[in-house]
Amino acid sequence: MTSGAVAQPVVPKRQSRLVEIDALRGVAAMAVVLFHLTTRYMELFSFKGLPSFSFPHGHYGVNLFFIISGFVIFMTLEKTARPMDFVVSRFSRLFPVYWVAIFVTFAATHALGLPGKLVGFGSAVGNMLMFHGLFRVPHVDGVYWTLEVELLFYCGMFFLFRIGMLGRIHEALLALLALRLLYFVMARAFGIDLPWILFRLSILAYIPWFAIGICIYLATSHKAQGDWKAPARTAALAIFTLLIVESIGLAVLALAMAVAVFFAASGRLTWFRNPVFVWLGAISYPLYLIHENIGWAIQLRLVELGVATDIVILLALAAALGLATLLHRTVEKPAMAWIRTRYRTRLALAR
Repeated sequence: MTSGAVAQPVVPKRQSRLVEIDALRGVAAMAVVLFHLTTRYMELFSFKGLPSFSFPHGHYGVNLFFIISGFVIFMTLEKTARPMDFVVSRFSRLFPVYWVAIFVTFAATHALGLPGKLVGFGSAVGNMLMFHGLFRVPHVDGVYWTLEVELLFYCGMFFLFRIGMLGRIHEALLALLALRLLYFVMARAFGIDLPWILFRLSILAYIPWFAIGICIYLATSHKAQGDWKAPARTAALAIFTLLIVESIGLAVLALAMAVAVFFAASGRLTWFRNPVFVWLGAISYPLYLIHENIGWAIQLRLVELGVATDIVILLALAAALGLATLLHRTVEKPAMAWIRTRYRTRLALAR
């Protein structure tokens, strides 16, 4: 899970498009945050007065995350020389700040109180695996369910990389999309539920979104060679799959998100180079990790104190952004740099 008068630096085209992709991820994170602090909070708890704004569709930011992950992970693997390069890269990116976020969320919610959302210490330790949902261990924060999906996607892509199948990614994606349709048809037409565990481990519910991201990377990175027809076909089939198994609305949303990511990947969303969007992109992962339960706990306490509803939301949002920035600067960046530096040093010494 990133003012107009500011002069923008000259950014190389490739670096520019990655800045824009990262900024788009920041926008997705903010959409999810606003959804949780407004609409979702009102569903679970209550304000003393209705807020001036809400964000009822912000949860679809998660779908945008999945598209961006498809783009970024395939790009990373295509440039990976050694398997451990990818493992170290993903571990250093995901786990250190995640572990700290677990501790911070556990401590903050127990200190402030959050009815119905607190978990025991043993469950908090179990969350450190990131696969804990498979073993029915409750989440320290509800948003963690998406991390399991992401990690399973990484593992699947890493498996394809190890067996030399990245060059046949379209065949792999088409097989998964066909399997998703098979599950749907068997359940809808025949009332037969195929194995649940395969459905979950293969993340079939979310494969179309990841497939769209992979196809956007392939279309934009190989555009000079004219190699865009196969990605376009696979992306179209992914959207068609969503149309069949979900709804026309979700298929249209997927198309709109695909266009946005395509423009970002092509370096056309130049306003996303604005420092505010760049900052949101940089803090998007820690922001996603710590905003929900901590934000709700803060809101509950402020509501009890009689603070105006809009101020309650703004203070919780400010707290989430501030804490995310702190975690990014003091945990995420230093830990990532330290782990990767030590890994490169060990490689150099082994030569």
